[in-house]
Amino acid sequence: MSNIVTKAEELVFQMDNSQLNDVIEAIKLKRQHLSRQATRDIMVGDIVGFEGRRGNQVSGKVVKVNQKTLVVLDSKTQTRWKVSGTLVQKLGIGEEVAA
Repeated sequence: MSNIVTKAEELVFQMDNSQLNDVIEAIKLKRQHLSRQATRDIMVGDIVGFEGRRGNQVSGKVVKVNQKTLVVLDSKTQTRWKVSGTLVQKLGIGEEVAA
């Protein structure tokens, strides 16, 4: 584990309930920021990939971009996936996919 995580864990164990609630709120805000930041770089029509529920690799075209999530149409099964922007990797633009 990194040094900063170890320090954070030590501090968490010293906190009371009110302080823990403040930390939890800060973590939620940071995750929300990271998710929105990740979706800003992706547009409808982009080809993305991610790991599915059972560990299988899924790739498909983005059909909708929400604030924090993407709707991806699986290229093999035509299944629509609603995925957090932080979980996807951009593979290409439109039909251009790097092999």
